[in-house]
Amino acid sequence: MNSLIGVLTESADGRLGILMSALSGIAAALAVALAMTVYFRMSYRSWRDVVRHGLAALAALALFAFAAYDMRHAALAYLGLNPSKPAVEFEIRMPRETLTAVTDSQIELHTDRNQTLALIDGVRELGDGRSVLRGAVALNHHTADRVLVVNLPGKGTFEFRLRLPAEPHRSEQFGPWHLADRIASPATGSVAPQDAYTIRYRVL
Repeated sequence: MNSLIGVLTESADGRLGILMSALSGIAAALAVALAMTVYFRMSYRSWRDVVRHGLAALAALALFAFAAYDMRHAALAYLGLNPSKPAVEFEIRMPRETLTAVTDSQIELHTDRNQTLALIDGVRELGDGRSVLRGAVALNHHTADRVLVVNLPGKGTFEFRLRLPAEPHRSEQFGPWHLADRIASPATGSVAPQDAYTIRYRVL
């Protein structure tokens, strides 16, 4: 119950943050529009007027840029991704029939410090009988002990160890595909890793 209350509180705070950022953006846009309107409607402009209104326009543009940045920050925080901390974007490739219940699936990042719920971004069909499950998860602690646990109800639990240092560097490209480190099927129990279940990832 306490965890549920915490989630609801964080969600409400996130919505409030996005609302306040949106209002700031609207106010900044109005300030820019007002400054431009006053400037272009003036029939006489001395060089002092030009300098004064130019500085006012620059200040309004700076306010607008700050509001846009603040709104992006609030939106990422609402999604659980802190832009000041790294995150892992991953793609998990497995047989198409395994992902039939993707809406009920849950992915968590387990470390020796905490557990973090990942965000599922969707599924992409490969056309060869396989699908790719996409998502992202924040890296909240400096540790090299990271395991991504994918729980698909009725299909099994799949564990993928992330081969990353404690303080990973951001990367533009995905790394190579890696096999699942552990697969637990509800029917057969623990089984050896299979090349049908692979993962690749990059640090954002």
